[in-house]
Amino acid sequence: MPFRINDSLTQRALAVLRIVTAYLLIQHGTAKHFGFPHVAAFDNLVLLSPPGIAGILEIVGGALLLVGLFTRPVAFVLSGLLAFAYFIGHAPRGNVLSPMLNGGEAAVLFCFIFLFMAAAGGGSWSVDARRAPARDRGLLGAAR
Repeated sequence: MPFRINDSLTQRALAVLRIVTAYLLIQHGTAKHFGFPHVAAFDNLVLLSPPGIAGILEIVGGALLLVGLFTRPVAFVLSGLLAFAYFIGHAPRGNVLSPMLNGGEAAVLFCFIFLFMAAAGGGSWSVDARRAPARDRGLLGAAR
């Protein structure tokens, strides 16, 4: 019997991707502002510096994505944040077209995952899916 992929499975997989990605992003923000997990480069971080502002967006945006609230606009803003992080923080190190060589792989992956979420939504296990009118819901109550 072949494995069938349907709307139900797709929406659940999208929700898992959203939750795991948000959890990982929150760790970047907490490392910057709360020192957990500890990253020496973030010691003495100034709150209103570019990395400080990025940390605030990572914590707040990550928390909103974790629960799936305002998923599309938040993911769009975070996609822009990570594109900015790549071109300001990693691309100047050289090898712009090879993020593996300039340490920007995570920024590029986060950027495109968030861009995908901005288009696809948060999946079935999200506050957005529960808030959507019944006529706008797909299978399992996921917002279309």
